[in-house]
Amino acid sequence: MARRYDSSTTTFSPEGRLHQVEYAIEAINNAGTCVGILAKDGIVMASERRITSGLLAPAKTSEKTYQLCSHAACNVAGLTADANILIDQARLRAGRYAYQYQEPIPVEQLVEFVCNYKQFYTQRGGLRPFGVAFLFAGYDEHYGFQLYQSDPSGNYSGWKATVIGANNQAGKSLLKAEYKTGEEEEEKIPDVEEALKLAVKVLNKTMDGTSAAAAAEKMELYTMTLDEHGECVHRILNKTDAQKVFDAVEAESASAGDS
Repeated sequence: MARRYDSSTTTFSPEGRLHQVEYAIEAINNAGTCVGILAKDGIVMASERRITSGLLAPAKTSEKTYQLCSHAACNVAGLTADANILIDQARLRAGRYAYQYQEPIPVEQLVEFVCNYKQFYTQRGGLRPFGVAFLFAGYDEHYGFQLYQSDPSGNYSGWKATVIGANNQAGKSLLKAEYKTGEEEEEKIPDVEEALKLAVKVLNKTMDGTSAAAAAEKMELYTMTLDEHGECVHRILNKTDAQKVFDAVEAESASAGDS
């Protein structure tokens, strides 16, 4: 029965499902894993870099993390070519808003714009959904640091910590167990350094069997913090700084194993 309805994004099946949109979401579950964690002094995003061939020239810029404007960035899971279209639209919207109102666009408004653009492609004949999911990280003076997740259907939601891509359920289970929300009296929301280590632990779990030596090549770590002037600082950790985080995680795992 499903085969009669899975060639169009505009036709509901008798069960009330849009199969092409579901297939696009399923494609994300096979993409490189991305982790986003809200810290008390910033946001951490970590992503899995899939190296298809050792003969490829190293990328000059990140293929997983993109800055959208001075106060927002995103992580990509899925088809990079599809993501480029949406990233260009987001940058254009942020620039036009800043030009029109002379202030930065609110983070959720930027996320909503991108998601509305994605939703349009699920409701018109002859179009296909964008095969990409995003983690959006941003800061504004009203709501502070914010983390959002969106999928090909155009839905989005705010998170304290989440995972998209391959093995995301295993990653979410680890976050649920180890991320401290600050709701309990004895709990403290992690700072950026602690969040970086937790993000690496999650990627280690989702990327089954990754050794510390291989981690530096397969992971990309990003942080968003504020400087002394209240401006957002976007930083992708270089190999030296990333290796320090990997070593700290290894040391914690070793000490936990010994005890």
